[in-house]
Amino acid sequence: MFKTKKELVFVILAGIFITNAVTAELIGGKLIQIGPFVMSIGILPWPIVFLTTDLINEYFGEKGVKKLSLITAGLIAYTFILLFLAINIPAAKGISPVNDDQFFMVFGQSMWIIVGSIIAFLVSQLIDVTIFWFFKNRTGNNKIWLRATGSTIISQLFDSFIVLGIAFWLPGKINFDTFISSALTGYTFKLGIAILLTPLIYLGHYIIKKYLSEEIE
Repeated sequence: MFKTKKELVFVILAGIFITNAVTAELIGGKLIQIGPFVMSIGILPWPIVFLTTDLINEYFGEKGVKKLSLITAGLIAYTFILLFLAINIPAAKGISPVNDDQFFMVFGQSMWIIVGSIIAFLVSQLIDVTIFWFFKNRTGNNKIWLRATGSTIISQLFDSFIVLGIAFWLPGKINFDTFISSALTGYTFKLGIAILLTPLIYLGHYIIKKYLSEEIE
């Protein structure tokens, strides 16, 4: 099925990428508080998305990231359709351990998040890949940290505000002040995690490069 090691690497990275992106949509309806700051729990899987985005960018190029981003957006939309159907099919009364109201409380909010996330995801990914290759074309194979972190700094600023604005502020779930503070908190958190993940990016490069070395030769 897999003719080359590089194809296998892409499938593994794509699987990690898609799984974390879809999971973020499903759990994003829960808000957590850290000190005085409020943010969506859905930001937890996104640092892994950043990591895999950088590795895919490095080994499969700009087209690889764009194609995978479009596929992922399509799968998120598919998740939206499944949630819509699941919400509108009545639960078995007296049998189902989760009733319709409980199910809607958890996944109904996710539908707003999915709408916002598809838009935010595509915008941020296009920005990310553009900035990544801006730096890579100027630094070559050097300064991995610069293109990885630099692309995340800009792309996630847009992502944080777009997704929270559509998912929570527009439907009236949170007020404007909470929206701004939550977006800034989420952005700061994701940026901090992205910086902390920099050693893992280098480790990922090392593992993939070593795994593909025989094939490259």
